[in-house]
Amino acid sequence: MLVQQTSALRDEIIRLKGERDAVILAHNYQIPDVQDVADFVGDSLGLARQAARTGSKVIVFCGVHFMAETASIISPDKRILIPSLEAGCSLSDTITAEDLRQWKGRHPDAIAVGYVNTTAEVKAELDYCCTSSNAVSVVQAIPADREILFLPDMFLGSYVSKMTGRKNMYIWAGECHVHAGITPDDVKRKLDSMREAEFMIHPECGCTTPIMYDVASGRFAGENLHVLSTEGMMRHAKESKSRNFVVATETGILHRMRKQNPGKNFAAASDQAECRYMKMITLEGVRDSLARDRFEVKVPPETADRARLAIERMLAIS
Repeated sequence: MLVQQTSALRDEIIRLKGERDAVILAHNYQIPDVQDVADFVGDSLGLARQAARTGSKVIVFCGVHFMAETASIISPDKRILIPSLEAGCSLSDTITAEDLRQWKGRHPDAIAVGYVNTTAEVKAELDYCCTSSNAVSVVQAIPADREILFLPDMFLGSYVSKMTGRKNMYIWAGECHVHAGITPDDVKRKLDSMREAEFMIHPECGCTTPIMYDVASGRFAGENLHVLSTEGMMRHAKESKSRNFVVATETGILHRMRKQNPGKNFAAASDQAECRYMKMITLEGVRDSLARDRFEVKVPPETADRARLAIERMLAIS
């Protein structure tokens, strides 16, 4: 019965999508049913680029709220819908626009670089936006003598500082509750049980900061350990000749990995690494978004205009 209901929902979504001239974008951390009905599945950077280039009039954004805001900023002429207004982000919540203004006031000559996991109001205060896949490149594009304020993820910031060798970076003390919750014991147990596996880790994972520093310094060169964005993980899983992988990020990505790499085995570093906000998006919610215009996300023009430059700089740097 459940399979029949899911199939009927999928058919209805496909019909409504055609009627509305809509495109469905889904993050790698979404539930499998939502990923399977999407036109594009990817990381924050990939979704932002898709939102910018699509010709569709309506975008149903299956992700968290700041992602839908980013799509609205990039494409103000399109209707951006998110299936759940409750789909927020614990990392985004760690800093406000007022927090950033005060921080900038203490460092008036610094360049503010913000992770895409921030609100539109925070983005409006940034010089550059970045994602985990291009954060190193963004920082490398900034003159070496300029101070940098990096926010809000302290673990990604520490990794970027180590990778670039920057000594003049100030890092905001924020974290993602999912990645911060992956413990060293989780990682050790899983790697001990899969000794031939490659280990892929997201740079937001605080539990493995010492490992990431060792990777950046070259200590693990040639070994089966890789610090990667979610999209970097997807590429590596496809290109690698290994058959077994331990993955340290939100568990939703395993569905796409398994789907695209039949015959390879993927295990979560922690089975508890689930983002409750990402999981608030359901097929019923996607259907209702298309059928009832629920829920539109629109950033005020003044805020959007100020935030757009930082986002465009992010999109321009690979």
